[in-house]
Amino acid sequence: MKIHLKIWRQPNSEMPGKLVNYTLDGIIPEVSFLEMLDILNEDLLKKGDEPVAFDNDCREGICGMCSLYINGRPHGPEQGVTVCQLHMRSFKDEDTIYVEPWRAKSFPVLKDLIVDRAAFDRIIQAGGYISVNTGSAPDANAIPIPREVAKEAFEAADCIGCGACVAACKNASAMLFVATKISHLALLPQGQVERQSRVEKMVAQMDKEGFGACTNTGACSYECPKSIPLNHIARLNREYLSAKLTSNSL
Repeated sequence: MKIHLKIWRQPNSEMPGKLVNYTLDGIIPEVSFLEMLDILNEDLLKKGDEPVAFDNDCREGICGMCSLYINGRPHGPEQGVTVCQLHMRSFKDEDTIYVEPWRAKSFPVLKDLIVDRAAFDRIIQAGGYISVNTGSAPDANAIPIPREVAKEAFEAADCIGCGACVAACKNASAMLFVATKISHLALLPQGQVERQSRVEKMVAQMDKEGFGACTNTGACSYECPKSIPLNHIARLNREYLSAKLTSNSL
């Protein structure tokens, strides 16, 4: 198949970028989107041109590195997949495909399609930890956890921190990302010690990083490659309100 690409090229954060046109012919529908970019870069190197910079690591849908806007949607036209899980059979012969980095002020472009998502790391560092007693490891299943609670905690833990929720939101809100981290630890007994301080610190850091407010449009959950539901944002709001009321009463 023959495809036409319009790819965002930007030398660094300080210089402006632009869309550059490329054409590839003979692309096999079974190759992944990232493999298609590999083919493009091989062609560019043969011509002596600079390859397109893009993030990738595991290529198994679990690292969250392949954060790309494809035809105006985070991770492309398919729902519940990352870019590395997207295949060229999702496009048609002679299609024009727009490829851009995340559009969010808190995710500045480093080069071409690579953005700096260190803001997520700083949010986790602000409060994403638990206190544990030292000593020998407890026996397996020593702390009984109801099945539904464990299921919801695992659902929150599915978040890979790719940033699609931020990119999809018209306000560039990070509420779904923060909610998954808060929800995961708030549901489990191991996360109870710092439960209140954690949510206050992580929300404060989220605001400090410049992410927008949540207006409940649901785009974050819809475009999330792990399909994490909005009920975790509701839990984040409850946890935050409870923490603020408690701290204000001291």
